[in-house]
Amino acid sequence: MVQPVNKHRGRVFLVGAGPGDPGLLTLRAAECLRTADLILYDYLVNPRILAQAAASAEQVCLGRHGHGRILSQAEINARMIAAANQGQQVVRLKSGDPLIFGRAGEELAALAAANIRVEIVPGITAAVAAGAYAGIPLTHRDLASAVALITGQESSDKDTAAIDFAALAKFPGTLVFYMGVTTAQHWAAALIAAGKSGDTPAVVLRRCSWADQTLFHSTLQEVAAEMAARHVRPPVLVIVGEVARQAPVCSWFVERPLFGQKILVTRAADQARSLIERLEMLGAECLIQPVIEIGPPADWRPVDAALERLDEFAWIVFSSANGVQSLLSRLFSQGRDARDLRGAQLAAIGPATATELAKFHLRADLQPAEFRAEALAAALQERVSGKKCLLIRASRGREVLREHLQAAGATIEQVVVYSSTDVLASAPEILSALENEEIGWITVTSSAIARSLVAMFGERLRKTKLASISPITSATLREFHHEPAVEATEYTMEGLITAICARTAPAH
Repeated sequence: MVQPVNKHRGRVFLVGAGPGDPGLLTLRAAECLRTADLILYDYLVNPRILAQAAASAEQVCLGRHGHGRILSQAEINARMIAAANQGQQVVRLKSGDPLIFGRAGEELAALAAANIRVEIVPGITAAVAAGAYAGIPLTHRDLASAVALITGQESSDKDTAAIDFAALAKFPGTLVFYMGVTTAQHWAAALIAAGKSGDTPAVVLRRCSWADQTLFHSTLQEVAAEMAARHVRPPVLVIVGEVARQAPVCSWFVERPLFGQKILVTRAADQARSLIERLEMLGAECLIQPVIEIGPPADWRPVDAALERLDEFAWIVFSSANGVQSLLSRLFSQGRDARDLRGAQLAAIGPATATELAKFHLRADLQPAEFRAEALAAALQERVSGKKCLLIRASRGREVLREHLQAAGATIEQVVVYSSTDVLASAPEILSALENEEIGWITVTSSAIARSLVAMFGERLRKTKLASISPITSATLREFHHEPAVEATEYTMEGLITAICARTAPAH
């Protein structure tokens, strides 16, 4: 008799992560990751996808060939069941789709036997993604009316092979082989022996949807030898059939301006997202290593005192988006709102700061054409003589605004509304990637970041290229004898991206 499911137990989610591109993760998969207590993930899952998880979630990689011990399927099953019995929400995160060559059948059977509740969250399987990212129509009105997904690695426990190569040789459509690198000589020869032409086109696609995706054209009779000659390593899909002739030399995916570029983003973790999304949209692979941390000020009392006297100030001057967010969040947390600012005009150093003001339904009265402190001071000088100004700032930074505005006859009060502190140590995988010259670019978006980068990586920075957001940031890098490879002409994140794209564009 089947025992009823214990509703007080946890639950297991078999979740598809897609083939690699974090943008292909489903909304439901992201929800599951955010609420998970334990995540058991395949090594092929993009680390950027794991960023969806809560900081409190335990994350366990199940192993990789040649990189330590690999957990057996029995051990994975036992770990899922034990965690669920303890009331945990468990995500079993699989590359691609959990039900396509993902051994989900064995896991479902084990979970059912243990009376564990299960939800299956589909993902985009690699074959479907391969068609899109390689520009190959897997079905075609004239060339292929069906698609077959075939494993190149059958279970060693089987007494006889289950793949009917005679049927596949006559199959009226496209054949897509998963996990077929080491067995290519066998399955290709078996298809030819069964009657399929050795001249049938084949496309080999490695690391589909990743920033280092590679593709080459071959034929059924040559594909095994060509993969061996190129030392092709998994993960690989091989698409066999007449539709493979449709594959362009360069697909939309690899034609993006930053394709193949690995970029280290160094902004504080909660601020890096928009920059990373933009870089990835242009084809880059992004690594994340915050070198500064943004937090509350050491003492809120000076801020609160200034908030009580907002009617004294003719101008409130914001030199960063962080300052806007911190000051106004503090104001709103006290049960007050934007009406308290009605007596003051607002100045923003640049578009990002003005955009942050707009999130609070406030419009900047002044924004300089050039996005730096000197330009903001110059724009304010003729407007502040004899007036009182409140400068919103970080725990560290230049004194340019205060000095210039005081010289212009303003009375200045400064308040520190957020702290900026250095991160003292790099993640080991980032240090290794930099040491091995795998990182093409590092973004440097402030002088504080420049100083912290030098402290963290030292001479290793010479193994990559530095992208500076402004002349001030470049000057700080040069203080430590590091020359930026590019400098933005517009001192914004978009300007920084434009500068990197211009440098990486092929010469004509």
